[in-house]
This record gives sequence, structure tokens and C-alpha cells, in this order.
Amino acid sequence: MQPAHPRGIEAQMAMPEPLDRRVRGLAAVLAGGAVLAAVNGLSGGRIGLPCPFHAVTGLDCPFCGTTRMAAALLEGDVARAWPYNPPMFVVLPVVALVVGYLLLAWTLERFARFRLPRPRPGARFAQVAPMVFLGAMAAYGVLRNLV
Repeated sequence: MQPAHPRGIEAQMAMPEPLDRRVRGLAAVLAGGAVLAAVNGLSGGRIGLPCPFHAVTGLDCPFCGTTRMAAALLEGDVARAWPYNPPMFVVLPVVALVVGYLLLAWTLERFARFRLPRPRPGARFAQVAPMVFLGAMAAYGVLRNLV
């Protein structure tokens, strides 16, 4: 008995699934942020990007402290990293792990012809998750300036 698709598995393995544009964008942002954090840490905090919101208003934006937090994490100082920006302290490593896994899965599929399962969020999740994240960060931005 012949298989229904004689080239089924071979055809799937010949053409790797493309890497999602959102994953590529997040990977680029994470890489740029890691370089900025490393430079900031190596310079003793003298080199970094000033926050335009803080410069204009004197208030901390929801993302203020993220570079210093990442620099402390790169140095392995978790206790110092936490107070800079607690929500990003939780979110950034999770996003970095997911993006790293997806890049690894794509690389193995493309070059080693080995396929790892890739999570595929539904269209609704892809629309709602960024809005929930931005809403939570906006609420944190308001609360951090009230306390």
C-alpha cells in the first residue's frame, strides 16, 4: 500500500516554514536593547537613551528604568534589577525565551532539517495581547508616579 502523499514528509521538510515578521521584529528590538544595556552597564550608566517623556514632564514613563534593569540583569544582579521596572523584569525574560525558542526552531528547521513544534497563537490572541500589555503598562506608568 502506498502512502496518500508520496512526498508528504519530504516535501514539508524541503520547504521550511517562514519566520513570522513579529518574531523578527521582537528579535531585533531585543538584540538592540541588549546591546544598549551592555553599553550602559559597561559605561557605568553614562551612555544610554534619555527618556523624552521624563525629560518633558519630569514623570517616569512606564518603560523608564528598563535599560538600567537590563544592564543589572546582564551583570547578574537580580536584586538591583527588580526596583528599576518590575513589570518589565517579568515580561522581558519571558518574551526573550519565547523569541529565542522560535528562532532556534526556525534555524534548526532551515539548516539542520530538524523540526521543533512552534506555538501558533490565534488571531484573537495576536490582536488582544499587545493591547492588554500596553494597557497594563499605561496603568503601571500612572501608578508609579502616584506612589
